[in-house]
Amino acid sequence: MRVAVVAMRTSHYRDTEGRRRLERVAAELADAGHDVTVFCSQWWDGFDDEFAPDDVTYRAVTVSPTVPSFCARLPFILARYRPDVVHALPTPPSVVLAASAGATLARAPLVTEWYGDDDVPESVPASLSLRSPERIVTPSELVRTRVRERGASADQTTVLPQSVDMDLVREVDPDDEIDVAYAHRLDGSANVESLLLGLAELRQRDWSATVVGDGPEREYYEQEAADLRIDDRVTFVGACDLERRVSIYKGAHVFVQTAFRECFATDLLWAMACGCIGVVEYQADSSAHELVEQRDRAYRVTNPQEIADKIAESAAYDRWTVDESVAEYDHEAVRGRYEELYETVAEEHGLF
Repeated sequence: MRVAVVAMRTSHYRDTEGRRRLERVAAELADAGHDVTVFCSQWWDGFDDEFAPDDVTYRAVTVSPTVPSFCARLPFILARYRPDVVHALPTPPSVVLAASAGATLARAPLVTEWYGDDDVPESVPASLSLRSPERIVTPSELVRTRVRERGASADQTTVLPQSVDMDLVREVDPDDEIDVAYAHRLDGSANVESLLLGLAELRQRDWSATVVGDGPEREYYEQEAADLRIDDRVTFVGACDLERRVSIYKGAHVFVQTAFRECFATDLLWAMACGCIGVVEYQADSSAHELVEQRDRAYRVTNPQEIADKIAESAAYDRWTVDESVAEYDHEAVRGRYEELYETVAEEHGLF
């Protein structure tokens, strides 16, 4: 299948989880034998308008992310490429409309990847861009609901979750055993307070905890742990690469998710793949609870006391280092769902 990915600003310009996700999906589709080209603003050195560092080809529509020029050139470049499907980021909305025009010229369906971590202000172009795609992909029901509230239809939207590399999970050696792990950028949405207050309730028990992540609020959280007199048992390890995080999760018994905002709780998914028991504090702007609704080794809670109670109850569960039931979220499995989506919209479009 010939796939055109439209991302005026790739992660090389603005590093967001949604951009990284779409670029990873593009790479996985290319690895599976599909012809994938990303149409973007140039981010590589030199004067070549194409760059192929791996199986994915990057095609420069413009040399810089200038919206009017990008929108003017994109439709005709897409038409010449003749894709089977066009897959675009939702920002800026005018680029989605240009991608829609290009898809129409190429007689291909348009899919939009709406992860939820890009701010798309209310506007006429934004409203039109929601009506243009045959499908809008979201990572969770939370984000799907928000997209529908802005005018997308139920039939137009679909949920395709984040994914994990189960081979990596199986291969990485566990770190030292700990009782509780937490991971998030340590900013205003991290809500590490709930975890620390819950751990403080267990002060009379023997436990250890590791907090993964860095950010502007790290010093504040470290001081809060000291004020609660649990800093000798809570280790802040800072930002870690993926392999290190997987190692920590495989050594942990429980993973606690408390962040206020999560389009998709990716680290929670990785931790559950590593056998952790999930303890999720419900937050109105977080989709984390969706991951644990139907799982046996998981709890949903609403306050720090319940966090403490469920950590204590988790002692009844065996320690695991891999949970094979999470294989439904493996990169290959989720890539297959993208392929099925492309085939469906292509059939609806009369291409197959």
